[in-house]
Order: sequence, then structure tokens, then C-alpha cells
Amino acid sequence: MKLNDGSNRVALIGIIVQNPDSAELVNSLLHLNRQYIVGRMGIPYREKEMSIISIALDAPEDVVSALAGKLGMISGVSSKTVYPKTA
Repeated sequence: MKLNDGSNRVALIGIIVQNPDSAELVNSLLHLNRQYIVGRMGIPYREKEMSIISIALDAPEDVVSALAGKLGMISGVSSKTVYPKTA
């Protein structure tokens, strides 16, 4: 359930998938968190045999951290999270 009480943060998770066998698990994790995903862009970089995925989220910080951590634990997957500067 998406929270709208002001505890959500906007975040961007950059994902690089170097192991094609891991793509299904990445997509499964993203599907489980679909209620927080604002947008998604995927680029298959065939020349380098990898996929580059960008996920924009509006979610509680613990959800973002948990998702990024789970993505980073998948074999052949790297992820990095960026938050906007706070005012």
C-alpha cells in the first residue's frame, strides 16, 4: 500500500544487469514494488552484453533501501540509489 502521509521520498535507482539469467529476479523485485514506481526506463546495451535500468520511485526510505539492497545482492547486478537534496 502506498503511503501518502509525507513520509515518502523521491529516489532514483540505477541498475546494471550483466548476468542475463538475473533479469527475471530483477523484474520480479520491481514488480513486487510496482506501487512505488513512478517510471522505468530500460536500455538493452547489446554490444556490452548488459542492460541498464533506471527506476524512479516515490516510497518510504526503508522500502527504497530494502529494494536497492536486494537488487545489489543478485549475482551480476549492480545498483546505486540517488536522493534529491533536501531543502
